[in-house]
Amino acid sequence: MNWTRGHPQWAMFASMIGLLVFLWIMAIPLSLAPAPIGPAAQQFAEGARVTVWLTLISGLVGIVLGIFAGLGKLSTFPPLRWLCNIYVWLIRGTPLLLQILFVWLALPSILPEGIELSDFACAAIALSLNVGAYNAECVRAGILAVPRGQLDAARALGLSPYFTFVHVVLPQSMRIALPALANNLASLVKDSSLAYAISVVELTMIGYRVQAESYQPIPVFIAVATIYLILTTAFTTLTAALEAQLDVGRKQ
Repeated sequence: MNWTRGHPQWAMFASMIGLLVFLWIMAIPLSLAPAPIGPAAQQFAEGARVTVWLTLISGLVGIVLGIFAGLGKLSTFPPLRWLCNIYVWLIRGTPLLLQILFVWLALPSILPEGIELSDFACAAIALSLNVGAYNAECVRAGILAVPRGQLDAARALGLSPYFTFVHVVLPQSMRIALPALANNLASLVKDSSLAYAISVVELTMIGYRVQAESYQPIPVFIAVATIYLILTTAFTTLTAALEAQLDVGRKQ
């Protein structure tokens, strides 16, 4: 961790390259393991890739949703504020598994005829909505934590409300909110495992299938847990390096 804070750019580069290399070659070391891991090495590799894709897509969409919902909760326009408050209250107050099942079973019946959603798309939508609600609270807290003096200084310099927000409030608030957002991303890697409930062939689903065929749950789930640990370590290292980089910029 000290090396990460001392060399944030190299840490970000190493974590991204390390994650890509791991996803590319992970089937090779797994194939050397005894049964039931070795024969299913390629399946584990493909499941890990689906997990990463699900995490990246949901994480990026969730950040966008979180920013808009966080701003909406602070809006002076009551209908928008109420809508965002209801969205955050509803998502945070119901189980993620229920949300995934709702999107999978109910959303297709609401959409216009001819539009079909894959299992992966349903899982991505549900995870995006879920993490977006939690990100909204992080963004809102970050904006409220920006010192009032910063706004007064921006007004004294003649900046418009738009430029004050974009160039003064938003950069500082995102830096403040980054640790919480990073924690949500790490949780998202693990929460994506619930996509197995709607038949998304991700890492947990692969583990369940392999143990069902081999009747050896201990080695299978140890292998799955190890892969999840590597994935979450890569993501947390990346976000820690980004946080350190922003801290360096602030000190300068």
